[in-house]
Amino acid sequence: MKKFDPSKIKLSKYEQSIEDEIETYVPVSKEEFDRTSKMLANTIAARKKNAVLNIRINQGDLENIKEKAKRLGVKYQTFIAEILHNFAQNEVLAKKSKG
Repeated sequence: MKKFDPSKIKLSKYEQSIEDEIETYVPVSKEEFDRTSKMLANTIAARKKNAVLNIRINQGDLENIKEKAKRLGVKYQTFIAEILHNFAQNEVLAKKSKG
């Protein structure tokens, strides 16, 4: 099994800016740490996978997805879930910006 290679992941501009600044240490107050920790816990809870989905898709599409997931070093089900999550979030953001 191949090891995960983070250099093969394409980052957004925002994600790349985080990566570029990762070595910069900035101390925070206990209050800021607690606020950030609570926000992170809420974000994790919101991303909890609590629904089951069974779908039929084209065999070729599934093989392509599996290959891409393998190159990224992740399980294909996880890869599909992340694709769906990103699509769902982008659709929500598009609707909010129009309204």
